[in-house]
Parts: sequence; C-alpha cells; structure tokens
Amino acid sequence: MNDQSRLGTGRPTPTYQDIMRSDGGRIADVLALDVNPKQAGGRVSFDRYTSQTFFDREMEKMWGKVWQFACRDEHVPEIGDYYVYDIGRSSIIVVRTADGLRAYYNSCLHRGTKLKESASSGCSAVIQCPYHGWTWGLDGTLLDVPCPWEFPHVDTSAMPLPKARVESWNSLIFVNLSDEGPGLHEYLQVLPDHFHAWTFDDWYVAVHAQKELGCNWKAAQDAFIEAYHTGMVHPQCVGTSGDINSQHDIFSDHVSRDLVALGVPSPSLPVPPSEQDILDQMLMGDSGILDGGRPTLVEGETARSVMARNMRATMDRLGVDTSGATTAELIDSIKYTVFPNLFIFAGFSLRVLYVYRPLGMDPDRCTFDILFMRPVPKDGTRPAPAEPVRVTEGESYAAVPGMDPGFATLFDQDTRIMRLQREGMHASKVGYGTYSTYLESRLRHIHDVIDRYLAA
Repeated sequence: MNDQSRLGTGRPTPTYQDIMRSDGGRIADVLALDVNPKQAGGRVSFDRYTSQTFFDREMEKMWGKVWQFACRDEHVPEIGDYYVYDIGRSSIIVVRTADGLRAYYNSCLHRGTKLKESASSGCSAVIQCPYHGWTWGLDGTLLDVPCPWEFPHVDTSAMPLPKARVESWNSLIFVNLSDEGPGLHEYLQVLPDHFHAWTFDDWYVAVHAQKELGCNWKAAQDAFIEAYHTGMVHPQCVGTSGDINSQHDIFSDHVSRDLVALGVPSPSLPVPPSEQDILDQMLMGDSGILDGGRPTLVEGETARSVMARNMRATMDRLGVDTSGATTAELIDSIKYTVFPNLFIFAGFSLRVLYVYRPLGMDPDRCTFDILFMRPVPKDGTRPAPAEPVRVTEGESYAAVPGMDPGFATLFDQDTRIMRLQREGMHASKVGYGTYSTYLESRLRHIHDVIDRYLAA
C-alpha cells in the first residue's frame, strides 16, 4: 500500500530505509546510515546568487581555498600529458611528470601570457610560452630564456613555475589554489571509506557533455540536489522513482549525499502503478551498457528485483564484479556531493560525475559538465576519454553523441528551468527564498559552509 499518512507531518513513507529493507538480504553498511543534523532555519537571500559583490567574495575566500575536481587520471596518463583547468580568472595546468602529478599556474613569468590555451589538453615534453619562447621543464624548472644576454638580472634557478597543490583519489584529480589547509584525503572526510567498494580505476569517460547555463553556479547544482521538483519538472518519472521520500545525508562540511530509490513509485501518486508497469516505464541506468530488450516479471518478483538481476547480468558480461552488491547498489541513484561543486554517483548502474563551475567572473553564467563513465573492456584495452561536447544553452542534450535519450530528456527539463529561476531572482520584490526543512536541507547546508569560508 502507498502510505501517505506522514505527508505534512514528517518524511513520507516508505522511506529509503524502508525500501531497502523490503528488498530482503543484506543492506550495505554505508547505505544504512541516515544522518541529517538539524539546521537553523531562516531565509536565503537571492543576493547570494545574483550579486557581483558576493560572487567576488566567493572567488577570493572560498574558491581559492577548496579542493576542486579538475580531471581524471585517464586525462593525463603518460609523462608530458597535460590538462588545463580554469576557475574564475585562475588557470591551472595539471601535468604528469616522471615524479607524479604537478599543477602549475598557467601564466608565463616573463610577461604573463598563458602557457597553454584554456580548456586544452595534450602532451608536450616541456612547457613553453607561445609568445617569446621561455621554456620550463615538466618539473617546473626554467630551462631556456631566449636572448639571455638581455636578462643579466635573472637567476633562472630562482624562477620555477609557481605550483598549486594537486592530489588524486579514486582516479579523480583535484587541485587547490591555496598553499595552506588540509590535504585532499582529510578534506574528503568520510568519502574514501564510503567508496571502498566503488572504485573508478577500471572505468573510462565514455560521454562528456558541457553546457553553458544562464544562471549562477549554485542555482545550477541546486536543481540536482533535491527531488522536490520531480513531479513538476519530470512527470514521466513519478511512477518509477522515489522523489519526496528520497534520503538526504549530511556527513560533514564537505560531504553530503542523496539516496533515491528506483523501481518504486512516488508517494505522491494516489494510485500506485503495478510492478510490471513500473518495469515497462523504467529508465534503467545508462542504456549504453545495458543488454537490449525489456525484462518481464515472473511470479514473486518486483520491478526492483528484476532490474537488479538484469543489471547484475550486464555488469558480469562487462567483467565488473558485483558478487557482493546489494539491490540498492545495483539500481538506485546514490549521489554524493563534494563541496563546493562536484557530484559523484556511486553504486553500479550509474557512474557519473556532475561538475558546476562559474564561467569567468559572471555570477549569472556557469558551465555544467556531465561525465558518463563505463567499464573498461574485459580485454583491458582502455578507450581514450571522450572529448567534451559543448552544448549551447538552447540546444538539447540529445545532440551529444552517445547520450542516453532518457537522460537527455531529464537534463533538458532541468536546465530549461535555470534561466527562469535567474530572471525570477532578479525580479523578486522580497529578495529571498524559503527552503524546506529536509528535502532542501543540503542546499541550505552548502550556503552555511560557504559562509564559514567567507568568515575565515
């Protein structure tokens, strides 16, 4: 029975924990956690999204101090491989050297020219300025200054490329513009422990979509934190996925998550669909890795159990060991947020990264990157990571080669709202938003953490 008795008085049932228990069998320890500390209430000012002054403070006090995802190990696998990461006016070259990863500020020490084009990647034996040819080794040592007699005052040994901090975890490479503060693993807090069964090393980026959006970076990611909007924006999903009964966990300043059950209807539906109807309508993970055809129920099965069986068979065919995986790990949306702007999907049906970044110094523009990962073929031949396909604000995600059509529709529905929200924030007379206590608790949490950085 679809019990709505708790609507309006608490979290609606069945909760995510209820659904996992109904699956039978073991529940993964990390998914059994249900942690959402009580927060202070209060309104959220739209200035935090629209104000140039607030944006500039974020750039100075927050973006300059946090660990932020730049690329994956597969983007710089060999010595000399580099990848340029930009945030605001800052630009960083991530490069693989004989001694491991290095990250350098993308600015020549002669007259400031960018050493590598923004959004570029490639391989080079040295780092050379395209203007006058000053050249550094991959270790950052200044190797050559053309016309050296013009620079008797320059001590080349005292002019290495300035470094940013760079570290990797689970094949993800992060950079930090500050010389101070915690290392990456301390910053990630509970995340490495939670992901011990979900390693990304043997997965590769198969699809990479990048879209420019006409809104603040926080407004873009807000839409992917909560499922409160599902009934209005994604009506095709209410019969096959939880939404208002999703679970939201806040583990620390830098790590939170949402858990959304798939193969179940929304508690908002007055008459739930049959298990076969759910199965027929279900968006079952990334269709690029699934076997063809829709499974059918046999007696005693649920849509969730059939989906899990099908996903396990698919992963086994691809050489991914799922012997210890639970139903939830196989089919549900398990999405972790790493402050300030990275979302990482765990489990097996979806291995996706969402990344939201300000575009230059404009508080009303941002980029949204989606990286779909798929298992490396069983023969060990690793495909090259997909190049980013840039999508304009008015263009559909269906234009991205390899994009699952169902996901393209979801992303189009979400991103179509962004400009309306930005324009509404600017048009508002009251100038603030009123957030819910639970479903939007992680939106408020992110604002609280930003405030702590701004006050430091």
